[in-house]
Amino acid sequence: MLNDAARAMRLVRAQAGEWKIDPKRVGIMGSSAGGHLTSTLLTHFDAGKPDADDPVERQSSRPDLGILCYPVITMEEHTHQGSKNNLLGKEPAPALVKLLSNELQVTGETPPCFLFHTDEDTAVPVENSLMFAEALRKAGVPFDLHVYQKGRHGIGLADKPPFEHPHPWAGDCLFWLKAQGFLK
Repeated sequence: MLNDAARAMRLVRAQAGEWKIDPKRVGIMGSSAGGHLTSTLLTHFDAGKPDADDPVERQSSRPDLGILCYPVITMEEHTHQGSKNNLLGKEPAPALVKLLSNELQVTGETPPCFLFHTDEDTAVPVENSLMFAEALRKAGVPFDLHVYQKGRHGIGLADKPPFEHPHPWAGDCLFWLKAQGFLK
């Protein structure tokens, strides 16, 4: 999955001229288990292979920013056990658990991130977002973290009744994207 995400990032950059997009403003977004894939690419990217025959492989797989929605981040204490089992198996090697506990992989090169979670999330503990944000702060990486009191796991742009209006995370994310220079 990581290879697919990295390849997609490279492909977008390789086609940027044809697609009329800025190759220096390409981000990645993921929710829940997809948030784990997103945080993995945000922390396990490479600069590309300048001498590759394939022009796509010459491009960097580093996103320019990440948006993480109620993400699975850790494979340790506060993990979502189903995601961990599906990704690593029932008895993973400790080194693999550490490698894919992405809060442990943040560096100063990790791209800026927007994170949101709800305190009511009963599927993925909010600690996942809190730990990733703490790692970003310690590494000096810009981020916005929003923990909302209300809202379920899997919230989209609007929550189920009684909250049938747009959830504030979308507006907060747009504000952050503007601050990052991704929107005008």
